[in-house]
Amino acid sequence: MVLGLNFSCEAQKCEPLEENFKSYPSALKAIRAHVFTIKERCDTSKSSWILGAEYYSCNNKKGYLLITTKGKTYIHKDVPAPIWTAFKKADSFGEYYNAHIRNKYQLII
Repeated sequence: MVLGLNFSCEAQKCEPLEENFKSYPSALKAIRAHVFTIKERCDTSKSSWILGAEYYSCNNKKGYLLITTKGKTYIHKDVPAPIWTAFKKADSFGEYYNAHIRNKYQLII
């Protein structure tokens, strides 16, 4: 099951997020607080180790993908929208993540 939340920025322009992050937790907080045109979550309850997935984008071309596991939330930067769409439809979130996302879109602090 896929849960999608789309918020329109009609009253506010969706500006790129400044990336002067001092730490990984500050980056996570800034991403979640920023005004994005696209904010989506995916129900990952069928996964044994991916507890949550969120996607944030201003242009619906590339965005931030947050993957939450038991121990950490991983931030992936510049993830193409088609990768997010395919992730949401994957039979196995973990297999798709390992094959198409992991080690390819890391946010470097």
